[in-house]
Amino acid sequence: MSKKKYYSPGDSAKKYLSCFEKGLKKRNPNETEFHQAVNEVAKSILPFMFDNMSEYEKYLENKILERLTEPDRIISFRVTWEDDKQNVRLNKGYRVQFNNSLGPYKGGLRFHPSVNQSILKFLGFEQILKNSLTGLQIGGGKGGADFNPSGKSDREIIRFCQSYMTELYRHIGANTDVPAGDIGVGEREISYLFGQYKRIVNSFEGVLTGKDTDFGGSLLRTEATGYGLVYFAESILKHHDRSFEGEACIVSGAGNVSQHAVEKLIELKAKVISMSDSKGFIYVKEGIDEDLLEKIKKIKNSGKSLSDLKAKKVEYKKDGKPWGLQAKYAFPCATQNELEEEDAKTLVKNKCEGVFEGANMPCTPSAVKVLNKGGVFYGPGKAANAGGVTVSGFEMSQNSGKISWEREKIDERLKETMKTIHDKCVKYGASEKNKNIDYAKGANIAGFIKVADSMLDFGIN
Repeated sequence: MSKKKYYSPGDSAKKYLSCFEKGLKKRNPNETEFHQAVNEVAKSILPFMFDNMSEYEKYLENKILERLTEPDRIISFRVTWEDDKQNVRLNKGYRVQFNNSLGPYKGGLRFHPSVNQSILKFLGFEQILKNSLTGLQIGGGKGGADFNPSGKSDREIIRFCQSYMTELYRHIGANTDVPAGDIGVGEREISYLFGQYKRIVNSFEGVLTGKDTDFGGSLLRTEATGYGLVYFAESILKHHDRSFEGEACIVSGAGNVSQHAVEKLIELKAKVISMSDSKGFIYVKEGIDEDLLEKIKKIKNSGKSLSDLKAKKVEYKKDGKPWGLQAKYAFPCATQNELEEEDAKTLVKNKCEGVFEGANMPCTPSAVKVLNKGGVFYGPGKAANAGGVTVSGFEMSQNSGKISWEREKIDERLKETMKTIHDKCVKYGASEKNKNIDYAKGANIAGFIKVADSMLDFGIN
């Protein structure tokens, strides 16, 4: 008896997408960020599969998309700790182990009040494809807690990290799941987490990345996401015979990614005219130089706001966003959905030619539509900000061999990886009808195919 198809030969990608999304929302109610991330990917890969049915029908028959959008497991747990006033405090911790078809689960830990299951599932799902694009043997995952490190003492953060790891340790390992840092989790927090893991399991192993270089961390890890973002954007510009030299750039955010993106842009002789935080943004008409950037780093690394910055020729705009500034290129590096439809319209009106995502999903779907319609180069986060996980993967390799690579070697390999990711996007995002390249489509398809083929090789599991 022939195998019964669960779709009709006359079905279109649009009809399949509609049915797929109904099922997704039914299984995952009220998870808007996760729905948004999956929809953006599904809209790219389903038309591609239907247009190439002879080669990719196997993905439909084996329900690869449905399986890929269901995490292998979600772990949630209570984190109990004591503050400096001896009050017992409670938070909720998570680890979403999404897909390990290409290697151990890999993805950051985020400590922020906004953390919930929907956000971590969206981040974990994006991480699967991002990690696939790097070409490294790493799967996708994400984790964190609704804990706010801001305003906490060092001792309070130690106690929280130790309590968090006391539960998490049983679910991770160098060949199982290797978390890293994210918002609210830097080298300090990774160190506290690693210290507790080492104490519990009595084993010194590469179970976390983003560590201090004194005990297994990789050089260039701190800079990697920001540098990689600019390397990817530079690859796009070179592909279209353009460069950053002398061009005005808008950057949002003032954290690690933003700081190092600005650092690399200055090196490439771009004119960065803005950075921002949750309270507002700075405008520097003549462009941020190295000395001003160092002042900004000190302000932000001390936990202060950009409003505390005292420097000549710097204008501070309270409660605003920088997207109305006149610039050739924009780098949203703060948080998800920060660049909205009206912001995108303003950028197009001001003749912005490229938007490159340093944060995860910082552009809303309606904003992306406006940018695409306006002919703006759009570098999606899953490709553009893959530099961080790339160097995390390098750290895993160094840890497994108990060796350390030189900074120059890591930087060279990072640049090569971002160029390779760009080329994969071009391969699957180029259109026969015109010269435009849909980098989001290319990233989605390239990342998906590699994971899908591995899932098929493993059978039904």
